[in-house]
Amino acid sequence: MAPATTWPILLRMAEPAEKRMSLAAFLEWDDGTDVRYELVDGRMVAMAPAIEAHGTIVANLAAVIRPRLKAPCRVVVEAGITPADRADTWYEADLVVTCAPPERGARAVAEPRLIIEVLSPSTAAHDRGVKLTDYRRIASVEQILVVASEDRHGEVWRRVADGWTVQDLIGDAAILLAIDDQPLPLAAVYEAVAL
Repeated sequence: MAPATTWPILLRMAEPAEKRMSLAAFLEWDDGTDVRYELVDGRMVAMAPAIEAHGTIVANLAAVIRPRLKAPCRVVVEAGITPADRADTWYEADLVVTCAPPERGARAVAEPRLIIEVLSPSTAAHDRGVKLTDYRRIASVEQILVVASEDRHGEVWRRVADGWTVQDLIGDAAILLAIDDQPLPLAAVYEAVAL
């Protein structure tokens, strides 16, 4: 007599549902380390430490932009940004210019006008894809500057009546920022940066 055919019984453990974090919970959370995080669609994302060129470019931009601003406008480094209509996302932009009155204890910059991101190899795709799209949805944003950290290259995104325009900058080009009429040469952005 032939053995009865038995079908293997596959038991599959139920996978736990991914737990997402609210913006409010994220802003209160502290892991006790110096690691910086962003919240993207309810998921915490650790930020890799920046390379030296990144820090130098951010410092150069802050040094050039700050004297051009009149109160109450100011430049904020490592600025918290909450995209419009998102209760599950918080970004940390490299630099932001706002003219909204400062608020004591604020975690995110109110009414950003200019957002600057310095791209690192590990963050370029995320910054250009996800963050840039969300930044363009913020009504107060007039301009977004995206600057490479490994070569002399930038993109200036400007809000226009029916959308956005982008200008590609390389070499000795100058940036016209929405905050004033003075050109900002790329040479000043990349001063003391080894490329």
